Amino acid sequence: MTAAEGAEGAARAPRSHGLDIVRAAAIAWVMLYHAMNLGLLPDPDHWFVSFGWMGVDLFFVLSGFLIASQLLRPWAAGSRPDYPRFFARRLLRTLPAYAAILPVYFLLPSAGEWPDIQPFWQFATFTENLLFEPTGPKAFSHVWSLCVEEQFYLVFPAAVALLAVRPSTRTTCAVLAGLLLFGIAIRAYLWLAMVAKPPFNLSAEPDWRAYMTLIYYPTWSRLDGLLAGIAIAAVKIFRPREWERLVARPNLLLGLGLAGIGAAILLFGSQIAPFLPSAIGFPLLSASIALVVAAASTDRALIGRYRIPGAAALATGAYSLYLSQKIAYHAVGAGFAPLLGATGYSRLALAFAAALAFGAALYWAVERPFLTLRDRLEGPSRSSIAVAAAARQ
Repeated sequence: MTAAEGAEGAARAPRSHGLDIVRAAAIAWVMLYHAMNLGLLPDPDHWFVSFGWMGVDLFFVLSGFLIASQLLRPWAAGSRPDYPRFFARRLLRTLPAYAAILPVYFLLPSAGEWPDIQPFWQFATFTENLLFEPTGPKAFSHVWSLCVEEQFYLVFPAAVALLAVRPSTRTTCAVLAGLLLFGIAIRAYLWLAMVAKPPFNLSAEPDWRAYMTLIYYPTWSRLDGLLAGIAIAAVKIFRPREWERLVARPNLLLGLGLAGIGAAILLFGSQIAPFLPSAIGFPLLSASIALVVAAASTDRALIGRYRIPGAAALATGAYSLYLSQKIAYHAVGAGFAPLLGATGYSRLALAFAAALAFGAALYWAVERPFLTLRDRLEGPSRSSIAVAAAARQ
């Protein structure tokens, strides 16, 4: 993500090592999870890797925190966000790399990780997550999270503008709480009525197809991470004293957040979850991640105090890696590994190396040139990581 406001200050800001680490951890966790799903992990039942889907929730909280910071900060300063500039920067940030990968799946189907794929128009309109057909594994299915993000970029600025007509802390809190409760209620109802087999049986086994289609993918069921990020951004911008009290003991905050993520893992038990975690597990997970992000946004926590080699590079290339990783995995699993006789962890290492190489090529050949163009057209800007660092100064 990138900034639309405060760009000049961000350009001079140092990187936030803590948010670098959070983003790097998110993409690494997701990559391990996808490697497991594609049969590249020697231990296919590794418990920690099996929860790598939670890395997407890390991205959601980060996105909510950073995008909300961009759009809320001007209101706090008594001005309005530059919405055209915001949307232009979003388009230049997300579309080029996506537009480069999408044709590969449709013009070269053999490059995809699975032979089946959703219709092209769903990818072109960012509605794939709302219209997913659970007939089996689908190629490029991980783009569902990008669909959620793109829909968020469209709706959230409008919501901010509406709330700013008559700004009120009480109204803002009520809206956030209402959306949180709506998510819990809709997931609970959908699980009982359509996921449970038989319906309305709390102890029933969930149907994975219905779960993925109705609970895991749709935007209205997955707002928790974005809401958690928005909430901590609002506290930081509009209640700086409360924010300082919140992050006064960042290592405690970090510990509580990690403990909460661990509790969410125990509560869920698996990705296709029973009733209770389906209803309340996502808010628990998102709130816990928000504590980690809040701690990481300061340089006083352990996670933000020290630079981990490679974390900044991995964080910078996370978007390109996310888009391209499965193509690289498939190329290794179906071609290079058998050709080279690589098995076990050597095959996994080869898959990671291919994914990093492909992701780096996509970043430098497509993503980075458009980021440079964006900066030339709209003024200097750094990544959202740097924006977060600037905001705390």
